[in-house]
Amino acid sequence: MGAAVASVLLRPTFFMLVAFVVTFLVTRLVTRMIRTGRGPFRDNTVGGVHIHHEVYGIFLLLGAGALEFAYRPESPGGQVLAALFGAGAALTLDEFALWLHLDDVYWGPEGRRSVDAVLVAVIVGGLMLVETAPWDVDASDGATVVGVTLGVNLLFIVIALFKGRIILGILGFLVPLLAFVAALRLARPRSPWARRYYGAGTRRRARSERRFPAGHHRWDKVVDMFAGSPALPAPAAARPGTVAPVQPAPMSSGERTATSDPYV
Repeated sequence: MGAAVASVLLRPTFFMLVAFVVTFLVTRLVTRMIRTGRGPFRDNTVGGVHIHHEVYGIFLLLGAGALEFAYRPESPGGQVLAALFGAGAALTLDEFALWLHLDDVYWGPEGRRSVDAVLVAVIVGGLMLVETAPWDVDASDGATVVGVTLGVNLLFIVIALFKGRIILGILGFLVPLLAFVAALRLARPRSPWARRYYGAGTRRRARSERRFPAGHHRWDKVVDMFAGSPALPAPAAARPGTVAPVQPAPMSSGERTATSDPYV
């Protein structure tokens, strides 16, 4: 037992996963401190351009991947590159919503998708760490039985993903029963499945919207721990570099009559 645990702890995948989680937590802590103005941290700007931390993550991913492919280092070099790759992946996925929307939505409602992406990555990394097969199928049963079993389980996973049940769908690779349950349950109203099969005004659409009301999700409080409360758009006068529009003074009746513009 001890040898098996030690073998897992020495795998590059373990170093990658730990570096990913630690980097994500530290990054969220630092960004929240910057947002609230606490601590010594400030946004990094070069020549007036805000450099997002995903830029450093991309360079870490490129560098670690290139060194791994070029040199294939043995221990401990492999573990070091795996940790660098995990840190780069965390920095990049932490701003997943930014490169998805091509806009700075880090603290907005769309920015919460970054936390979802990180959670999915952690689950996939955990599956890679334990080196689990997607399904426990006995190959002695024959190629036909194995193929049908894998195909059915894969179908349940695809249906779960299309219904917006992302977490259960991914966990279905480890526990097929979860994907089966998710495939039978109600789809989220904004999922591809609901858009295709839940028509406007139907009973299923109404049930789905009651079950998953807009702006409210079961994991909101958990996501708030990392993403914070979504930021509301600031008034124009409060935004730096903007000028509040000047409202024209009301005209007298004589001025309104003298003007030639019928839309004034």
